[in-house]
Amino acid sequence: MKRELDIVIISDVHLGTYGCHAKELLNYLKSIKTGTLILNGDFIDMWQFRKRYFPKEHIQVIQRILKMAAKGTKVYYITGNHDDALRRYSDFSSGNIHLRDKLLLQLNGKTYWIFHGDIFDLFIKYSPLISKIGGKGYDWLIMLNRFINKARMAMGKPRMSFAKRVKSSVKEAIKFVSDFEDTAIQLAGEQKYDYVVCGHIHRAQMRSQEAHGHQVTYLNSGDWVESLTALEYKWGRWSIYEYDEMDYAFVNPKLRVKEAEQSAEMEEDADLAGNISTEEIFQQITRQHPAAH
Repeated sequence: MKRELDIVIISDVHLGTYGCHAKELLNYLKSIKTGTLILNGDFIDMWQFRKRYFPKEHIQVIQRILKMAAKGTKVYYITGNHDDALRRYSDFSSGNIHLRDKLLLQLNGKTYWIFHGDIFDLFIKYSPLISKIGGKGYDWLIMLNRFINKARMAMGKPRMSFAKRVKSSVKEAIKFVSDFEDTAIQLAGEQKYDYVVCGHIHRAQMRSQEAHGHQVTYLNSGDWVESLTALEYKWGRWSIYEYDEMDYAFVNPKLRVKEAEQSAEMEEDADLAGNISTEEIFQQITRQHPAAH
């Protein structure tokens, strides 16, 4: 039984890295049915992409999204800093899949400004902490975190995020996040946008504030490395979804899908997506949309 939603926004999945929680994201995507899915940047981590590490769960996430698009979901892939190589192909569309650098959305009379948020790095000076835990160091921290979380879960304890705790307890990191959010709100207010929706800083958030005489609501979808969060829109309201293993740990026998139905679904996934690789996806995009920007 899938939860039906109007819009879902996820960001900072970082497929192709050890820190990506692809299995959990796959569980989440299988549990929902949405009219629009927005991938708000850093979906595939091209900075740290290595052919030797792209597990089947990561491929399955891509296959699931392709299947959703084939069944009618509008998928917007918005580029971020870790997949900025795709920006040369922005404004590419194929069926229900659209590649964009930003998205302006009209929803219930309100204007939404949706983009990854790395552009604000031009306005905000990086703190030493963010620089230190960035890149490879951050990836190693996440790897260590995952091993420890496996041990914690085996003992019946909940997951915890080291990086999230560090960033939420260090003054400079707190200031960086605050400056990021304030900058987004101020720039949206200048343009008279009602909502500004970002990712990038791996911190899910919803807050409203007046800027330049205009009420602006700031939304951030968080990430699937530390927080495992998404933004969901249903019945005219936004909410932050946070992944909980317990929601997927036990399935009522009455809700179990029969083996034949499961096999049919697996065959359908294979027909829609095939044995797809990330490299093949990029090659398909570049063949259909030669660089012109």
